[in-house]
Amino acid sequence: MIIIMLGAQGTGKGTVAGILSKETGIPQVSTGDIFRKNISDKTELGIKANEYISSGNLVPDEITVPMVQDRLTWDDAKNGVILDGFPRTIEQAEKLDEMLNKMGKKVDLVVNLVTPRDEIIDRMVTRRICSNKDCKASYNIKLDPPKVEGICDKCGSPLKQREDDSDPEAINRRLEIYEEKTSPLVKYYEDKGVLRTEKVSISINRMGADVAKDLLEIIKK
Repeated sequence: MIIIMLGAQGTGKGTVAGILSKETGIPQVSTGDIFRKNISDKTELGIKANEYISSGNLVPDEITVPMVQDRLTWDDAKNGVILDGFPRTIEQAEKLDEMLNKMGKKVDLVVNLVTPRDEIIDRMVTRRICSNKDCKASYNIKLDPPKVEGICDKCGSPLKQREDDSDPEAINRRLEIYEEKTSPLVKYYEDKGVLRTEKVSISINRMGADVAKDLLEIIKK
């Protein structure tokens, strides 16, 4: 099963994808993980991607798409993947359709998470991540705090705040860019009949874990 997670930062994509992956055995795949793996292994594509990342530029499709295509051929992905961070544009969505078609597969479900902007900004400002790159655990000091303040529950490493999470104005700009780029993508999958939009918000007492529970019932059918 091929599942795509859509949603701005702070909507709970990681939470939902993580639960779905754990319960179904379908691997959660993010472009960030793919980049890091290729860079670590010093593949040809990884070396090229690192040149862009190191200079603060976006990695172009001619590098990103082949990396994703390769990841879809791994043994653990034979029953599908949960894609987080790809596709980001209509062009990438079309290329994904092409590569899946050649593999005899298709996108089965696209989960679009939406959360009120003021709530997203508050979540991101209060988000903390584990400083251990091998752990990558994430917390929220309001909604999901660690047992010991400033310390990761899983590995005991110090928690830190991402630089880009500390400025509400910068977060707001990123959200505007996301909405501008993603709106066409939402319609693209809506027209294909595979889109499921879910609201995640404290205001309706519905969080990522609640969404994941409902999605699991759909997937297991």
